[in-house]
Amino acid sequence: MDVAMVGVFIPIVGIIAISVLVIYLRKFENEERMSMIDKGMNPADMKIIRNTSWPLRFALLLIGGGTGLVVGYLLDTNTHMDDVAYFSMIFVFGGIGLGLSYIIEEKKNKNEG
Repeated sequence: MDVAMVGVFIPIVGIIAISVLVIYLRKFENEERMSMIDKGMNPADMKIIRNTSWPLRFALLLIGGGTGLVVGYLLDTNTHMDDVAYFSMIFVFGGIGLGLSYIIEEKKNKNEG
């Protein structure tokens, strides 16, 4: 198969896969509500607990990744480490960002509970 043909099929397959995923999620959500109604429960009374920590986690991961790129660039220009500096610093500072988000979430949960 030609490389250009694969490049055309990737977005098409991706869009189809996301569409199928959304359809199945909606179908299972509807089946869950119908089974609750069959058992005499009111779906509106059910409290949905949502996890709100993902924006913080994602933001701190991106901040850590950006900081890692800057530090990797500084290491590359000063020590001529080439690509190793970029990848290692992205992982190190991304991990620091995720660790920081964990600490913030634990403090938030301790204050709430």
